[in-house]
Amino acid sequence: MTILTGSLTSVLSILAGLHLVWAIGWWFPFGDEGRLARAVVGARGIERMPGAIACSLVVVALLGVASVIWWPDTILRTAALWASGAVFLLRGVAAYVAAFRRLVPEEPFATLDRRCYAPLCLVLGAGLWLLAA
Repeated sequence: MTILTGSLTSVLSILAGLHLVWAIGWWFPFGDEGRLARAVVGARGIERMPGAIACSLVVVALLGVASVIWWPDTILRTAALWASGAVFLLRGVAAYVAAFRRLVPEEPFATLDRRCYAPLCLVLGAGLWLLAA
């Protein structure tokens, strides 16, 4: 379980770091806001990244989940892990649902979502549920 907790914490922290640099306006790794928005948001016709507040809320959420992993084994921790895992699993499954695909059709997001983002969400969700169990 130590490898799982460390891996989940590392991945969630890296994702939080990416959202933090986007919150401060650094369009890593593309250097261009429009290209980054099409790659990581994918909404039809998107040209701008979500604002600093939205990106910062994602940072807080991701770091919150990363911290829950290390809480003492209580009912609160278990419930938080189940809930967080469910959010990640639902997000992962959504990528393969036609209605969601219509909401976020922009490339390269659509391809990256099916090949990278959704599988990562499914793995994170499963890992969180494994820790909760």
